[in-house]
Amino acid sequence: MKKILTLTALGTILMASNAMAAGFHLREQSAAAQGNAFAGATAGAENGSYAYYNVAGLTRHKGTQVNAGVTYIAPRSEATDVRNAAGKDELDIDNIVHSAWSPNGTVSYQLDDKTTFGVSLNVPFGMITKYDSRWAGSDHGVLSKVTAVTTTPMVAYKVNDKLSVGAGLPIQYVKARLSNSATLVPTALRGVKDVALEGDTVDVGYQLGAMYEFNDKARIGMGYRSEIHHKLKGEIEAPSVAGMTLLNQDIHAKLNTPAMFSVGGYYQLNDKWAVMAEYQRVFWSSFESLDIYGKTTNNPATGMISSTKENWRDTNFYAIGASYQIDHQWKGRFGIALDEGAARLAERTPRIPDSDRLWFSGGLSYEYSENLTFDAAYTYIKAKDATVDMALTQNQDGAPFSAKYKNSVKLFGLSLNYKF
Repeated sequence: MKKILTLTALGTILMASNAMAAGFHLREQSAAAQGNAFAGATAGAENGSYAYYNVAGLTRHKGTQVNAGVTYIAPRSEATDVRNAAGKDELDIDNIVHSAWSPNGTVSYQLDDKTTFGVSLNVPFGMITKYDSRWAGSDHGVLSKVTAVTTTPMVAYKVNDKLSVGAGLPIQYVKARLSNSATLVPTALRGVKDVALEGDTVDVGYQLGAMYEFNDKARIGMGYRSEIHHKLKGEIEAPSVAGMTLLNQDIHAKLNTPAMFSVGGYYQLNDKWAVMAEYQRVFWSSFESLDIYGKTTNNPATGMISSTKENWRDTNFYAIGASYQIDHQWKGRFGIALDEGAARLAERTPRIPDSDRLWFSGGLSYEYSENLTFDAAYTYIKAKDATVDMALTQNQDGAPFSAKYKNSVKLFGLSLNYKF
């Protein structure tokens, strides 16, 4: 059962695909920022959606504003050169990931010249992968479907004409369902019956931000989102077999989701052009292990069923972008980015065949009126080919299996912003 529960930790805050960003992070929380490949996301503050990256930017928004958006995520992941335990070729797998909609929204209210309150709704992590139940790597994963919804009350304060600070309290709900072929003894069960885990949890973290405006053309921003300490509660479902004491019982798993630090810059070159840049560090290495506890166990002193070590690395995200004011209503956006993968060969699994990826983004903003604006964005993400070899992957049970993965993603973002 170690296999399934290990993935619960890796996927415990997922919803859309394994190829959006490093690990299972969904960066797509703003259609406007997406048009610039999220370059300058912590400094842009062009509408309320940017508060996900830096809450301090809310002080730039006057009165009451509502931003609502959605991203359509269309991933593709193909497995080729698939080899089973005997080293024999298996059929290639055309696509294991599924398209999904990821919503986001923010409401802000300016209390006075200094203080602005807000609340946001986001899906910051996500994944759905599904294989045929009898494919060559079924011991290592069949279904991985995890949904996370985060709501964040926020407040931003303008210290002076140049410096603003802010803070938020992300409240995150997670629901996961994962399955694979049974890998527990007796060996006769392997590849015959499926084992599934389902559970959910609600936990809280914190968000901090700061923005410094050198003048009306140049500003920088910094944002930090904390680890969230989750305790996923649920149950194991499996065939009823005599002597299988770990099956069909309540379980809980303790894990940390990664902290993130971002810094970005924005500079208005002239009336037409603006340029921006972004750097983000995601601290995946904070996820050190997944400890699984059950209510029925042969170890009453600790109640622990298994403990699995993880070895993901911290990742970096780099982006540069530009915006061009076409006329008084239309603005064009462009950006490129490099996003490092969190899982190296020794940690890569069929559930999350993670690798480095390049982003190419473009977008348009349209000011319909003084109060109403629209944003649209398109992104193509090309991931580096990833090899999965379960004979090399650490802390994994089940039959040996290997494959090469080709991953790519298309993102379509839309949003509107209304000022009351």
